[in-house]
Amino acid sequence: MSKKLEVLTPKNSQLIFIDQQPQMAFGVQSMDRQVLKNNVVGLAKAAKIFNIPTTITTVETLSFSGHTFPELLAVFPDNDILERTSMNSWDDQNVRDALAKNAAEGRKKIVVSGLWTEVCNTTFALSAMHDMPDYEIYMVADASGGTSSEAHKYAMDRMVQAGVVPVTWQQVLLEWQRDWAHRETYDGVTSLAKEHSGAYGMGIDYAYTMVHDVDERVTHGKRIGPNPAK
Repeated sequence: MSKKLEVLTPKNSQLIFIDQQPQMAFGVQSMDRQVLKNNVVGLAKAAKIFNIPTTITTVETLSFSGHTFPELLAVFPDNDILERTSMNSWDDQNVRDALAKNAAEGRKKIVVSGLWTEVCNTTFALSAMHDMPDYEIYMVADASGGTSSEAHKYAMDRMVQAGVVPVTWQQVLLEWQRDWAHRETYDGVTSLAKEHSGAYGMGIDYAYTMVHDVDERVTHGKRIGPNPAK
């Protein structure tokens, strides 16, 4: 039975961010760049909630690409940043070692968010699956971007034909949560959704305020009780 029939869990997953850097984002034409950054940071915060081991790679930081998005670094302030020269992260031994360390713990489902889809993401995915057939690549389509809509689409198509699993960042978040009875992550997930999930987050706000009669004004991140206006 295909391992890809297994859902993502906090125990079988690891995450890699490839070249989430401003100069790379400047070239993205396949989606709105602010939405891209929102989704990247949302995915990072999801990984933090579920303690997903996360690798961050960069390419030609000082000569071309600039530093990793500060909002992403703020989620993982203690993570090493793996700098490379190759467009293909898989060419770098430090990247391979970081992934292998997590895979040795049973985390062979590698969730990927990167720029650009048609270059760095595609070469990484194809090379990783070629060299390590037991690795499974889950490409986060809406937390990755290409230099045109066609470049992103056909890169995704090529990777899917090769066995990559296409996902979205919110899909990954909710697959990790799986059951709302998992109370240890419930508050973190709903707070993240309200901040980064657009209409879904608005729906959560509505349910709290209109259905459950909770005042969503907050002090230091904590709700301050029932709505005094009612």
